[in-house]
Amino acid sequence: MERRPVKFEVILAGFGGQGILFAGNLLAQAGMEAGLRVTFLPVYGPEMRGGTCNCTVVLSDREIASPVVTRPRALVIMNLPSFEKFVPRLKPRGLAVVNENLVPRERAAGFPGRRFLFLPADDLAEEEGAPGLANMAALGALVAATRVVPPEKVLSGLQSLLPEHRRHLLEPNRRVFNRGYEFALRNSATASER
Repeated sequence: MERRPVKFEVILAGFGGQGILFAGNLLAQAGMEAGLRVTFLPVYGPEMRGGTCNCTVVLSDREIASPVVTRPRALVIMNLPSFEKFVPRLKPRGLAVVNENLVPRERAAGFPGRRFLFLPADDLAEEEGAPGLANMAALGALVAATRVVPPEKVLSGLQSLLPEHRRHLLEPNRRVFNRGYEFALRNSATASER
């Protein structure tokens, strides 16, 4: 039996300063370490911190024709403006991992045919003593819910991407990633479909 080709397209979006670009870059790094072809396309406004930003990651076992994605299979949504902008673009039966600390669950009601995994990303990071790492909780949830890359590839990718002056953040990033991953393992089977 021939194996079905792998092609996974995800948009990560939120405010500048939430670590969106780092999370997307880390997912791309994990894909490379898993032997996949990858593209990473960051987009952000001139205001950066506090403004909106997003990035697109494509992971595939075949050549990738374009890094541009208009209808992703998955989303990581960290704030309400990003939810309103990107959820309408999500493919039917696609998955949106949503930070419920900044996006009310009721917002999903207007999008039938999509799956939503709401997680308290900010709370999970805060509980680990790392309030700025909600992006890692959301990335952990995405990886657990989709199995697009092995979690150990994300964790080893951290070693590659964290610069020397940020090495002290290695362990907090791992802990928060694991909290999001475990949250999704417990809750992704019940990810609501609207």
